[in-house]
Amino acid sequence: MPAILGIDTAWTRHEPSGVALVSDASGAWECAGLAPSYGAFIDLAGGLPVDWVKAPTGASVDVIRLLDASRRLCGGRVDVIAVDMPLSTTPIVGRRAADNQVSKEFWKQHCGTHSPNAERPGPIADQLRADFDAAGFPLATSTVVSKRAPALIEVYPHPALLTLLKVDDRLPYKAARLRRYWPKLSPVERRANLLVQWRDILTALRGQIGGIHLDLPDPELTRAGELKRYEDALDALICCWVGVEYLLGRANPFGDANGAIWIPQS
Repeated sequence: MPAILGIDTAWTRHEPSGVALVSDASGAWECAGLAPSYGAFIDLAGGLPVDWVKAPTGASVDVIRLLDASRRLCGGRVDVIAVDMPLSTTPIVGRRAADNQVSKEFWKQHCGTHSPNAERPGPIADQLRADFDAAGFPLATSTVVSKRAPALIEVYPHPALLTLLKVDDRLPYKAARLRRYWPKLSPVERRANLLVQWRDILTALRGQIGGIHLDLPDPELTRAGELKRYEDALDALICCWVGVEYLLGRANPFGDANGAIWIPQS
């Protein structure tokens, strides 16, 4: 029974990271766990339901505990770890071949990558890559053929969503950019527009993965600062979907022998 762990990894230690787990138990992919932080995901495996009202807390990832929680939730092994964070077999000090190739390929769709450096995500990315490697999940670079497992893969949700939703431009779904997306609208109207985007993404994801139980917030009753936890969960689910495409041989690497961003084929 293959399983994929998706992580929307925070670039700093004080911010929470969304976590999702999907498994294929009977020929169909199902969501086995979803949480807005490492701690909430581990607690979920222990039988404690996720409290989406309570603000999630940031923490360093404990790879062993995270993998143990995943095995308990899906009842089997994890094959692919799909992470939304720059990863490399060498220390990251600036833009990589992967960043430049993706930006060149998808600039017309406004899906250029952020520029990593030695501080962000820097040591967090280096440690995460090393810890998963020690746990038996080597980083899949451009020299790796899609479908290899176990593996750690790097994911970038923006270009992945182009394929998932069959759209031609970057989706306006980031909570921190509400004012930039819709500068003339009221805060409630902006949140309502954001929820429309999230529902579209969830609908597309549910077409690929069953059992996704995520109740989106009410735009009139939710403050802007409470939105990020749902966005992180969505990104973790997107990571899982890219992991599925990787495992099925339908994702391509952009990068070099040190690191690659895996993007589903259009």
